[in-house]
Amino acid sequence: MSATTAKRGARRQTLLGLAFASPFIVGAAVFIVWPVLASAGYSFTDFNLFQSPSWVGLDNYAHMLNDSTFWKALWNTLFLTVTGVPLTIIISIVGAHFLNLPVRGQPLYRALVYLPTIVPVVVGGYLWRWLLNTQYGFVNYFLGLLHLPQPEWLEQPDWGKPAILLMCLWTIGGTMIIYLAAIKDVPSELFEAAELDGAGWFKRFRYITWPTISPVTLFQVIVTVIAYLQIFTQPYLLTQTRLNEASGGPGQSMISYAMYLYQNAFVFLKMGYASAMAWVLFLITLIITLLLLWSSKKWVHYGSERD
Repeated sequence: MSATTAKRGARRQTLLGLAFASPFIVGAAVFIVWPVLASAGYSFTDFNLFQSPSWVGLDNYAHMLNDSTFWKALWNTLFLTVTGVPLTIIISIVGAHFLNLPVRGQPLYRALVYLPTIVPVVVGGYLWRWLLNTQYGFVNYFLGLLHLPQPEWLEQPDWGKPAILLMCLWTIGGTMIIYLAAIKDVPSELFEAAELDGAGWFKRFRYITWPTISPVTLFQVIVTVIAYLQIFTQPYLLTQTRLNEASGGPGQSMISYAMYLYQNAFVFLKMGYASAMAWVLFLITLIITLLLLWSSKKWVHYGSERD
Protein backbone atom coordinates (compact mmCIF):
# COMPACT_ATOMS: atom_id res chain seq x y z
CA MET A 1 0.00 0.00 0.00
CA SER A 2 1.43 3.35 -1.02
CA ALA A 3 1.88 6.25 1.37
CA THR A 4 -0.74 8.28 -0.54
CA THR A 5 -3.34 5.51 -0.18
CA ALA A 6 -2.56 5.18 3.54
CA LYS A 7 -3.01 8.91 4.06
CA ARG A 8 -6.34 8.84 2.23
CA GLY A 9 -7.49 5.92 4.36
CA ALA A 10 -6.48 7.71 7.57
CA ARG A 11 -8.23 10.90 6.42
CA ARG A 12 -11.36 8.92 5.57
CA GLN A 13 -11.34 7.29 9.02
CA THR A 14 -10.91 10.69 10.67
CA LEU A 15 -13.80 12.20 8.72
CA LEU A 16 -15.96 9.16 9.50
CA GLY A 17 -15.18 9.50 13.20
CA LEU A 18 -16.00 13.21 13.13
CA ALA A 19 -19.27 12.44 11.37
CA PHE A 20 -20.30 10.02 14.09
CA ALA A 21 -19.20 12.48 16.80
CA SER A 22 -20.79 15.50 15.10
CA PRO A 23 -24.08 15.37 17.10
CA PHE A 24 -22.13 15.71 20.35
CA ILE A 25 -19.70 18.26 18.92
CA VAL A 26 -22.49 20.46 17.57
CA GLY A 27 -24.55 20.06 20.74
CA ALA A 28 -21.60 20.91 22.98
CA ALA A 29 -20.73 23.93 20.84
CA VAL A 30 -24.30 25.28 20.79
CA PHE A 31 -25.45 24.44 24.31
CA ILE A 32 -22.18 24.58 26.32
CA VAL A 33 -19.31 26.43 24.65
CA TRP A 34 -21.34 29.28 23.15
CA PRO A 35 -23.40 30.00 26.33
CA VAL A 36 -20.22 30.03 28.42
CA LEU A 37 -18.50 32.46 26.07
CA ALA A 38 -21.65 34.57 25.80
CA SER A 39 -21.99 34.81 29.57
CA ALA A 40 -18.39 36.04 29.76
CA GLY A 41 -19.28 38.85 27.37
CA TYR A 42 -22.59 39.65 29.07
CA SER A 43 -20.80 39.97 32.42
CA PHE A 44 -19.37 43.28 31.16
CA THR A 45 -22.75 44.61 30.01
CA ASP A 46 -26.10 45.83 31.27
CA PHE A 47 -28.55 43.34 29.77
CA ASN A 48 -32.20 42.68 30.66
CA LEU A 49 -33.24 40.30 27.83
CA PHE A 50 -35.54 42.91 26.24
CA GLN A 51 -32.96 45.47 25.20
CA SER A 52 -29.61 45.20 23.49
CA PRO A 53 -26.69 44.78 25.89
CA SER A 54 -24.86 48.00 26.74
CA TRP A 55 -21.17 47.91 27.70
CA VAL A 56 -20.49 48.84 31.32
CA GLY A 57 -17.00 47.41 31.74
CA LEU A 58 -16.22 46.20 35.26
CA ASP A 59 -19.26 47.89 36.85
CA ASN A 60 -21.01 44.56 37.51
CA TYR A 61 -17.98 43.18 39.34
CA ALA A 62 -17.49 46.44 41.24
CA HIS A 63 -21.17 46.41 42.28
CA MET A 64 -20.66 43.09 44.06
CA LEU A 65 -18.29 44.76 46.51
CA ASN A 66 -21.12 47.01 47.74
CA ASP A 67 -23.95 44.49 47.44
CA SER A 68 -24.84 43.33 50.95
CA THR A 69 -27.10 40.55 49.65
CA PHE A 70 -24.23 39.23 47.53
CA TRP A 71 -21.99 38.93 50.58
CA LYS A 72 -24.80 37.39 52.61
CA ALA A 73 -25.45 34.77 49.93
CA LEU A 74 -21.72 34.06 49.62
CA TRP A 75 -21.36 33.69 53.39
CA ASN A 76 -24.36 31.34 53.60
CA THR A 77 -22.98 29.21 50.77
CA LEU A 78 -19.49 29.00 52.26
CA PHE A 79 -20.96 28.15 55.68
CA LEU A 80 -23.01 25.33 54.17
CA THR A 81 -19.95 24.08 52.28
CA VAL A 82 -17.56 24.17 55.24
CA THR A 83 -20.15 22.49 57.47
CA GLY A 84 -21.86 20.16 55.05
CA VAL A 85 -18.83 18.61 53.32
CA PRO A 86 -17.16 17.23 56.51
CA LEU A 87 -20.52 16.00 57.81
CA THR A 88 -21.24 14.26 54.51
CA ILE A 89 -17.86 12.53 54.41
CA ILE A 90 -17.82 11.50 58.08
CA ILE A 91 -21.40 10.23 58.15
CA SER A 92 -20.90 8.38 54.87
CA ILE A 93 -17.74 6.60 56.06
CA VAL A 94 -19.31 5.64 59.41
CA GLY A 95 -22.53 4.56 57.71
CA ALA A 96 -20.62 2.50 55.15
CA HIS A 97 -18.91 0.58 57.96
CA PHE A 98 -22.29 -0.17 59.53
CA LEU A 99 -23.69 -1.29 56.18
CA ASN A 100 -20.71 -3.63 55.86
CA LEU A 101 -21.52 -5.49 59.07
CA PRO A 102 -22.60 -9.11 58.51
CA VAL A 103 -26.10 -8.79 59.97
CA ARG A 104 -29.43 -10.23 58.95
CA GLY A 105 -31.36 -8.08 56.48
CA GLN A 106 -28.23 -6.33 55.22
CA PRO A 107 -29.53 -5.81 51.63
CA LEU A 108 -32.70 -4.21 53.00
CA TYR A 109 -30.74 -1.73 55.11
CA ARG A 110 -28.61 -0.78 52.13
CA ALA A 111 -31.69 -0.26 49.98
CA LEU A 112 -33.35 1.92 52.64
CA VAL A 113 -30.23 4.09 52.95
CA TYR A 114 -30.05 4.58 49.19
CA LEU A 115 -33.79 5.13 48.72
CA PRO A 116 -33.86 8.91 49.46
CA THR A 117 -31.36 9.55 46.65
CA ILE A 118 -33.89 8.45 44.02
CA VAL A 119 -36.66 10.66 45.40
CA PRO A 120 -37.04 13.74 43.12
CA VAL A 121 -35.47 16.74 44.83
CA VAL A 122 -38.65 18.82 44.45
CA VAL A 123 -40.69 16.12 46.16
CA GLY A 124 -38.08 15.92 48.89
CA GLY A 125 -38.12 19.69 49.32
CA TYR A 126 -41.85 19.89 49.94
CA LEU A 127 -41.64 16.79 52.15
CA TRP A 128 -39.06 18.51 54.36
CA ARG A 129 -41.16 21.70 54.48
CA TRP A 130 -43.90 19.56 55.95
CA LEU A 131 -41.59 17.68 58.33
CA LEU A 132 -40.03 20.92 59.64
CA ASN A 133 -43.31 22.75 60.08
CA THR A 134 -43.49 24.10 63.63
CA GLN A 135 -47.21 23.34 64.04
CA TYR A 136 -47.63 19.81 62.67
CA GLY A 137 -44.17 18.68 61.52
CA PHE A 138 -42.92 15.29 62.66
CA VAL A 139 -39.41 16.54 63.45
CA ASN A 140 -40.57 18.81 66.27
CA TYR A 141 -43.13 16.21 67.31
CA PHE A 142 -40.42 13.62 67.99
CA LEU A 143 -38.19 16.25 69.60
CA GLY A 144 -41.07 17.02 71.94
CA LEU A 145 -41.43 13.34 72.84
CA LEU A 146 -37.75 13.38 73.84
CA HIS A 147 -38.25 16.60 75.83
CA LEU A 148 -35.81 18.44 73.56
CA PRO A 149 -36.12 22.02 72.26
CA GLN A 150 -38.44 22.42 69.29
CA PRO A 151 -36.90 25.14 67.11
CA GLU A 152 -38.75 27.13 64.48
CA TRP A 153 -36.69 25.71 61.65
CA LEU A 154 -37.93 27.90 58.83
CA GLU A 155 -38.84 30.98 60.87
CA GLN A 156 -35.69 31.65 62.93
CA PRO A 157 -32.49 32.86 61.23
CA ASP A 158 -30.27 30.63 63.41
CA TRP A 159 -32.06 27.44 62.31
CA GLY A 160 -32.41 28.08 58.57
CA LYS A 161 -29.04 26.69 57.55
CA PRO A 162 -29.33 23.61 59.82
CA ALA A 163 -32.65 22.91 58.08
CA ILE A 164 -30.90 23.01 54.69
CA LEU A 165 -28.17 20.70 55.99
CA LEU A 166 -30.76 18.22 57.25
CA MET A 167 -32.34 18.11 53.81
CA CYS A 168 -28.95 17.65 52.12
CA LEU A 169 -27.71 14.97 54.52
CA TRP A 170 -30.92 13.03 53.97
CA THR A 171 -29.67 12.10 50.50
CA ILE A 172 -26.11 10.97 51.23
CA GLY A 173 -27.01 7.33 50.59
CA GLY A 174 -25.25 7.45 47.23
CA THR A 175 -22.00 8.61 48.82
CA MET A 176 -22.39 5.97 51.51
CA ILE A 177 -22.79 3.19 48.93
CA ILE A 178 -19.67 4.38 47.08
CA TYR A 179 -17.72 4.21 50.33
CA LEU A 180 -19.18 0.77 51.00
CA ALA A 181 -17.80 -0.43 47.67
CA ALA A 182 -14.41 1.13 48.48
CA ILE A 183 -14.28 -0.50 51.91
CA LYS A 184 -15.19 -3.91 50.49
CA ASP A 185 -12.30 -3.49 48.04
CA VAL A 186 -9.77 -3.33 50.89
CA PRO A 187 -7.82 -6.66 50.91
CA SER A 188 -8.96 -8.75 53.86
CA GLU A 189 -5.43 -10.12 54.26
CA LEU A 190 -4.30 -6.72 55.52
CA PHE A 191 -6.91 -6.74 58.28
CA GLU A 192 -6.01 -10.28 59.26
CA ALA A 193 -2.33 -9.40 59.49
CA ALA A 194 -3.12 -6.28 61.53
CA GLU A 195 -5.26 -8.29 63.96
CA LEU A 196 -2.43 -10.78 64.44
CA ASP A 197 -0.16 -7.85 65.28
CA GLY A 198 -2.68 -6.68 67.89
CA ALA A 199 -3.89 -3.57 66.03
CA GLY A 200 -7.21 -2.19 67.28
CA TRP A 201 -10.04 -0.92 65.11
CA PHE A 202 -8.68 2.64 65.08
CA LYS A 203 -5.22 1.60 63.91
CA ARG A 204 -6.75 -0.70 61.30
CA PHE A 205 -8.76 2.24 59.99
CA ARG A 206 -5.83 4.67 60.21
CA TYR A 207 -3.21 2.51 58.52
CA ILE A 208 -5.27 0.24 56.25
CA THR A 209 -8.77 1.50 55.48
CA TRP A 210 -8.05 5.21 55.21
CA PRO A 211 -5.04 4.95 52.85
CA THR A 212 -7.01 2.58 50.64
CA ILE A 213 -10.13 4.73 50.37
CA SER A 214 -8.30 8.09 50.24
CA PRO A 215 -8.60 8.41 46.41
CA VAL A 216 -12.35 7.85 46.75
CA THR A 217 -12.43 10.44 49.52
CA LEU A 218 -10.66 12.98 47.31
CA PHE A 219 -13.23 12.45 44.58
CA GLN A 220 -16.14 12.67 47.02
CA VAL A 221 -14.77 15.83 48.66
CA ILE A 222 -14.38 17.61 45.32
CA VAL A 223 -17.80 16.55 44.07
CA THR A 224 -19.49 17.47 47.36
CA VAL A 225 -17.74 20.86 47.55
CA ILE A 226 -18.91 21.71 44.03
CA ALA A 227 -22.45 20.58 44.88
CA TYR A 228 -22.61 22.77 47.99
CA LEU A 229 -21.12 25.79 46.21
CA GLN A 230 -23.86 25.45 43.60
CA ILE A 231 -26.64 24.60 46.05
CA PHE A 232 -29.95 26.00 44.85
CA THR A 233 -32.91 23.67 44.96
CA GLN A 234 -32.93 22.89 48.70
CA PRO A 235 -32.90 26.49 50.02
CA TYR A 236 -35.16 27.64 47.18
CA LEU A 237 -37.87 25.10 47.97
CA LEU A 238 -37.63 25.61 51.73
CA THR A 239 -38.10 29.38 51.36
CA GLN A 240 -40.45 29.43 48.37
CA THR A 241 -43.38 31.79 48.85
CA ARG A 242 -44.88 31.81 45.37
CA LEU A 243 -44.41 29.85 42.15
CA ASN A 244 -41.37 31.79 40.95
CA GLU A 245 -40.22 33.54 44.10
CA ALA A 246 -38.26 32.58 47.19
CA SER A 247 -37.82 34.88 50.16
CA GLY A 248 -34.40 33.64 51.19
CA GLY A 249 -35.65 32.86 54.67
CA PRO A 250 -35.82 35.10 57.73
CA GLY A 251 -33.20 37.80 57.46
CA GLN A 252 -31.91 36.24 54.20
CA SER A 253 -30.39 33.53 56.40
CA MET A 254 -31.13 30.79 53.83
CA ILE A 255 -30.35 32.54 50.57
CA SER A 256 -27.56 30.80 48.68
CA TYR A 257 -25.24 32.16 46.02
CA ALA A 258 -27.04 30.25 43.26
CA MET A 259 -30.40 31.49 44.55
CA TYR A 260 -29.30 35.12 44.41
CA LEU A 261 -27.84 34.54 40.96
CA TYR A 262 -31.16 33.09 39.83
CA GLN A 263 -33.08 36.02 41.30
CA ASN A 264 -30.90 38.54 39.48
CA ALA A 265 -31.22 36.68 36.19
CA PHE A 266 -34.89 35.66 36.09
CA VAL A 267 -36.66 37.80 38.69
CA PHE A 268 -34.83 41.14 38.48
CA LEU A 269 -33.76 40.51 34.84
CA LYS A 270 -30.20 41.65 35.52
CA MET A 271 -28.57 39.21 33.14
CA GLY A 272 -25.27 41.08 33.03
CA TYR A 273 -24.93 41.10 36.81
CA ALA A 274 -26.00 37.43 37.01
CA SER A 275 -23.36 36.50 34.40
CA ALA A 276 -20.69 38.28 36.44
CA MET A 277 -21.82 36.39 39.54
CA ALA A 278 -21.63 33.12 37.62
CA TRP A 279 -18.02 33.77 36.65
CA VAL A 280 -17.08 34.71 40.19
CA LEU A 281 -18.60 31.43 41.39
CA PHE A 282 -16.67 29.58 38.69
CA LEU A 283 -13.40 31.14 39.83
CA ILE A 284 -14.14 30.35 43.49
CA THR A 285 -14.95 26.73 42.59
CA LEU A 286 -11.83 26.44 40.43
CA ILE A 287 -9.55 27.83 43.15
CA ILE A 288 -10.98 25.55 45.84
CA THR A 289 -10.73 22.51 43.55
CA LEU A 290 -7.11 23.26 42.70
CA LEU A 291 -6.30 23.72 46.39
CA LEU A 292 -7.88 20.36 47.19
CA LEU A 293 -5.91 18.67 44.42
CA TRP A 294 -2.70 20.30 45.64
CA SER A 295 -3.29 19.38 49.29
CA SER A 296 -4.29 15.83 48.35
CA LYS A 297 -0.64 15.01 47.62
CA LYS A 298 -0.09 14.89 51.37
CA TRP A 299 -2.96 12.60 52.36
CA VAL A 300 -4.07 10.65 49.29
CA HIS A 301 -2.34 7.32 48.74
CA TYR A 302 -2.35 5.62 45.33
CA GLY A 303 -1.50 2.00 44.71
CA SER A 304 1.44 0.90 46.78
CA GLU A 305 1.99 4.34 48.30
CA ARG A 306 0.54 3.42 51.71
CA ASP A 307 1.63 4.17 55.24
